[in-house]
Amino acid sequence: MSEITKKSLEHLADLARLELNAQEDEKFLADLKKILDHFQELQALNTDGVQPMTGGTESKNVFREDGATKSSISPDGVVEAFPEKEKHWLKVPPVF
Repeated sequence: MSEITKKSLEHLADLARLELNAQEDEKFLADLKKILDHFQELQALNTDGVQPMTGGTESKNVFREDGATKSSISPDGVVEAFPEKEKHWLKVPPVF
């Protein structure tokens, strides 16, 4: 794996539109070097025989089936219970 350099850090900062001062440059360089070292450790692991994961869990869909149910309120009952009506229209507050 390639080593992170001051030039590559400046390029990454430019892509991320970050303005780093000298102190931040040193901190980010040290942090990124640690991260890349960790990836080198991971690449050294033997993963032969390990099944790849396609997700984080083996859970299945636990949602209930969707289906129509009979309502106890008739359409006429809804219209009668509506607070405001004008002729055969239901009045609602303006949206805009």
